Order: sequence, then structure tokens, then C-alpha cells
Amino acid sequence: MSDSSPVRPVVPVLDVWCELQCPDCRDALDDIRALRARYGDRLEVRLRHFPLEKHKHAFAAAQAAEEAAEQGRAWEYVEAVLGRVEELDRKGEPFLVEVAGELGLDAEEFDTALIDGRHILIVDADQAEGKAIGVTGTPTYVVDGERLDGGKSQEGLRERIEEIVDRLLAGNA
Repeated sequence: MSDSSPVRPVVPVLDVWCELQCPDCRDALDDIRALRARYGDRLEVRLRHFPLEKHKHAFAAAQAAEEAAEQGRAWEYVEAVLGRVEELDRKGEPFLVEVAGELGLDAEEFDTALIDGRHILIVDADQAEGKAIGVTGTPTYVVDGERLDGGKSQEGLRERIEEIVDRLLAGNA
């Protein structure tokens, strides 16, 4: 018996190992926006957490990003926090709740999530996986098994990612 259901093409995945208190990740936002705009739903862009010890609010920010995802607004929240890294440095966790409120998210739920730690396991798992594949700083991109380090320079990375994704999409056609 043949299966006549349509075969859904495999969508390439771009993992973006990021930290929300990282100025380099803020600088990478334009490239991430451009990739998301260029490929739309033909590329899955996944935020992966890699909080660095040198940034004391990064772990809480990663948990807050997971709460934003839970409320359906992950990228909007991530962009809002990254756009104001200096405020996160100064204000800490209250800033994360403040941004949630500004975006119309349930700020009280953000506060509760940061207190009860409901997203800690997701952040820990991302960080462990990142370490296992050699991520040492942020932003780091992984597409089709190739790791690209954006912490030193973003120069040429978007073009390299586009080359890989275009090749993958051509192979799926």
C-alpha cells in the first residue's frame, strides 16, 4: 500500500548560541533578523542559551527568554533585552520583568518563573550541549554541523550561513 501523504521537506536549522547580556550578541541581531527575513519558514532559527559566568544576569535572562517563549513571544523579547544590554547590567532581574511588561507579556508570571526556576533545566541543557560541541563564547552559530564563532567577529558570517543554507535548500528541492 502506498502512502499518498505529502512529504514535508526537511527545513535547515540554525542554532544561535546566545547570551542576553552579551554586547556581541546584540551586534549579531541585524544578521539574525536578515536571515529570518530572507528565509522565513524555510529556515528554523533556534535560540540556544549559553550564559557566560562573566555576566551575572545572563542565567536569569536565559530563563526569562524561555518564559517569553512559553508566552509565545521569544524573539521579540530577546531582541528587546539585547537592545538594552547596559540596562540589564545596571538593573538586573527587575529589568527582565520590566521588559516583559513593556511588551504586554504577563510580567507577574515572569517574576514567578525567575523565582521558582521552572526554566533552569532548559538553560542548563543548552549550556551543557554547547560545551559538548565546543561552544566557548557567544554568539556561536551551528548550521549543518558547522560551527561558526561570532564572538571574535561577525565579519562574513551571515554570508557563510547563507551559503550553507542555500546549499541545503537546493538539496531539498
